Amino acid sequence: MSNILVFCEAKGGKLKPVSKEIVSAAKKLGEVHAVTFGEVSDAASLGAFGASKVIQITNPELAHYSTEGYAQAAAEIIKAESPSAVIFAATARGRDLAPRVAARVGRPLLQDCVELKMEGGELQVRRPIYAGKVLMWCKVKGGFAVISLRPKAFLAEETGGTAQVESRSVNLDTSKIRAKVLEEKMAAGATLDVAEADIIVSGGRGLKGPEGFGIIEDLAKALGAAVGASRAVVDAGWRPHSEQVGQTGKVVSPTLYVAVGISGAVQHLAGMTTSRTIVAINKDADAPIFKVATYGIVGDAFEVVPELTKEIGKLKTES
Repeated sequence: MSNILVFCEAKGGKLKPVSKEIVSAAKKLGEVHAVTFGEVSDAASLGAFGASKVIQITNPELAHYSTEGYAQAAAEIIKAESPSAVIFAATARGRDLAPRVAARVGRPLLQDCVELKMEGGELQVRRPIYAGKVLMWCKVKGGFAVISLRPKAFLAEETGGTAQVESRSVNLDTSKIRAKVLEEKMAAGATLDVAEADIIVSGGRGLKGPEGFGIIEDLAKALGAAVGASRAVVDAGWRPHSEQVGQTGKVVSPTLYVAVGISGAVQHLAGMTTSRTIVAINKDADAPIFKVATYGIVGDAFEVVPELTKEIGKLKTES
């Protein structure tokens, strides 16, 4: 394929980890031209992950995220670069932006893809449908498509290359930017986002109450993991919505997903079944979560998890 245009995400002037993942995935399809909104201090590092060029859009109107402004700018870059594919991350921002960009350039959209390949000279992508119960291959024909890739579904692999970094200003109709972000503030005591974590330990109703999450937090700390939760737990007010994993929460693909006291409702499975390794801990041997688990432990979470945390602590001390 000719050049692949990859729209990267940054926070605080630095690339988010997902940007390196999607650049690595795109490199397997062809030459990668990465794009950032605003100047990013580590933009050149994308060369090590497969980008041959990084375009930094420097319009001051885009200093903060704006759906309408970013969509305009992205469409202008696409028209100028004439790519054979356009890739976003399937993050909250990417899910908001990619459909608008696809509409602006008049091309099809394939969201939340977990696999890419070239076959017979045509790009094919694999994406979940029916709440994640089925993974479907889609073939891109008759021009390029706008594609979003699920975070953590692809490994960020260094290739040892270098990238040329250039700054570019695009034509914007600022009258069409109806909403403007004036300020961004970090939440006090912000913890690792489940959507970006390599390891997640999630808890469900089987923990019996918010106080039961103490064992989840201890295990997560031992593993260097993010804490996740089922929808039932969030609906009950035990944990914040930012931790919810599932169809109505965050869709994740970590290296390791530990589900504790989670039965495995369809909407939860839709959000985590593409995890590379799934460990389920539940006292109900017939819980649906065991059908998707790589490893399963049938037992009381309040007995199993503290022992597991203790053993992990011993291994870390020995190493």
